[in-house]
Amino acid sequence: MHISAVSYLNTRPLVWGLMSGSPQLKLDFDLPAVCAARLAAKEVDAGLVPVIEAARQHLTQIGSLGIACHGPVRSILLLSKVPIPEVRTLSLDSSSRSSVMLARIILSEAYKVVPETTVMAPDLTAMLGKSDAALIIGDPALRIDPNATGLHVLDLGEEWLKLTALPMVFAIWAGHQQNTDLAAILEQSYATGRKSLEEIVMAEAAPRHIWPGLAYEYLNSIIKYEITDECRRGMKLYIEHAMKMEAEQPT
Repeated sequence: MHISAVSYLNTRPLVWGLMSGSPQLKLDFDLPAVCAARLAAKEVDAGLVPVIEAARQHLTQIGSLGIACHGPVRSILLLSKVPIPEVRTLSLDSSSRSSVMLARIILSEAYKVVPETTVMAPDLTAMLGKSDAALIIGDPALRIDPNATGLHVLDLGEEWLKLTALPMVFAIWAGHQQNTDLAAILEQSYATGRKSLEEIVMAEAAPRHIWPGLAYEYLNSIIKYEITDECRRGMKLYIEHAMKMEAEQPT
């Protein structure tokens, strides 16, 4: 089997048991949007894909693991030069389609803002040179100290909880059909990762230029990997919001 996983730090506990090599799997690392595109093209059998893409492609969730949060997520930040209700232009890091859609939902539902958007590489200075605000996700967001920027900052995990009182699910293992053998392999890989968080931090934090203390807190308590029934309710509501927003967009 050939699978695609996200390259960010937050996936390492999920794939740690696979990274030493598996005769049953070929594992590639990609950005979230690329995982989704490769699955759509059937280049891989399964992937850790953005929830919005799993819905669009009518994919089947494999097992019960993914990337979620219940409150602040720290790695999905909207940073603005102006107060959030005054945002008119937004530069997007398009690496994750779930996060881009979440930003649009939060701005529209919580702040009544529908900004014009531009897609850019995750460079905060360049993005804010182009727009009022910037969406930064993944490892680049973890390298930013939100309290030291002097900007207006939204943590989109925290904002989703305020809006819905539910967890936010960003990505799930999914494929075109159910695969119980793969689900078991992925569960075992995560079990290995959960027992190896200190080892993961030692191996991964410095090369990614992320403070080790933050990396450990992030993997140990901020990111939720087990998709519970409450997570599924949050995921269902997110998809409903996203599909409604897409239907309302002018063609």
